Amino acid sequence: MRAKSSATAAHTVTADRTVGLTLGALGVLAFSMSLPATRVAVQQLDPWFVAFGRAVGAALLAWAYLRLTDAPRPTRGQWRRLSIVALGVVVGFPLFTSLALITETSAHGAVVITVLPAMTAVFAVRRAGERPPPLFWVAGLGGLIAVLTFLGASGAVRGAVSPPDLFLLAAVVLCGLGYAEGGALARELGGARTICWALLLSLPVTVPVTVVAAVADPPHADTVAWSAFGYLCVVSMFLGFFAWYAGLARGGIARVGQLQLAQPVFTLAWSALLLGETVTPASIAAALMVLACVMLIQRTRTNAPTPAGPTGSVVPTAASTSPPSASPDLMPPPPDRSRLPSGPRLPGTAGASTGGGRERLRPRPAHRPADAMRLGQDVPSPASPQRRHPGGDQHDVDGVVG
Repeated sequence: MRAKSSATAAHTVTADRTVGLTLGALGVLAFSMSLPATRVAVQQLDPWFVAFGRAVGAALLAWAYLRLTDAPRPTRGQWRRLSIVALGVVVGFPLFTSLALITETSAHGAVVITVLPAMTAVFAVRRAGERPPPLFWVAGLGGLIAVLTFLGASGAVRGAVSPPDLFLLAAVVLCGLGYAEGGALARELGGARTICWALLLSLPVTVPVTVVAAVADPPHADTVAWSAFGYLCVVSMFLGFFAWYAGLARGGIARVGQLQLAQPVFTLAWSALLLGETVTPASIAAALMVLACVMLIQRTRTNAPTPAGPTGSVVPTAASTSPPSASPDLMPPPPDRSRLPSGPRLPGTAGASTGGGRERLRPRPAHRPADAMRLGQDVPSPASPQRRHPGGDQHDVDGVVG
């Protein structure tokens, strides 16, 4: 029976990891279309309207989802963490990528965004308080140097970084922060509720900006541009995060996070197939260099958190099913024996409480039968049992305190 239970638990862990990797791959595939869709939308729509309007559209879907599922409201501490998620993935990344892709191509943006997994890992390490080896930081610096080298070789850097490149780098920093905080918070709220509450929390900012942008520059676009905007609302800002955060929760951030390495490759392919953009050999070489650095960063990360289930429950893993001695924090406290009923004691002994709830035996003071009879008490019998007084003091049934 024990062997069967162990086999069932191992099968459950394997299945959860497989589901987590599958959901993470769907999230990466959904996000890989974000830059091409943004590039199409901002050609005919105001970038501020694209950035904040898609958040408003996704917030309407989030409100409906939370009402249908009757989701509980987050705690005060979770609201503070949700504000970080909203700053990164609801406001920061959409805004700065929209501003950058007015003049830059999505293929160019895909190469710069390649450093996003490394930035996510940096924020995750910082937040978890881990102590990564020096190789971690060397690999992260190598990825940044590769991106800057690409920008210089492509002519984007001519004595100073251009505004679109600054926008893309700002988008990477804020999105990495939002990914790391959201991935950790999804273990408590669940992946779907994390992005839904973040979208609703952003409404006091996204709605006014969307209205002002629509009044200042009334949106007029063809079907292709509106289709791209709809993709950003429904998939990039809503359903993509459902799959992504659920994958992180089920499969583990360290394992599923490596799937981000394929995102720039997909984006370059979409840019060439759908937009007809030219993908130069320099772009491919730079992407491969950054991917190698990011892969090295992922391999140097340690102390990955235990994966959680779809509702935030912890999924058993090999580490979590190990004996309690493997982790002192998991050991239960020693039982408080002072609250346990005591059995018969040896004649002439009494229980004395010591530290840690343990008791030692000490000799009982001698009492003469004549003294007990003068007090109107029964003479204690050697075989008489003892009991625990409700007040917590040690008493015998004969009334003599030990």
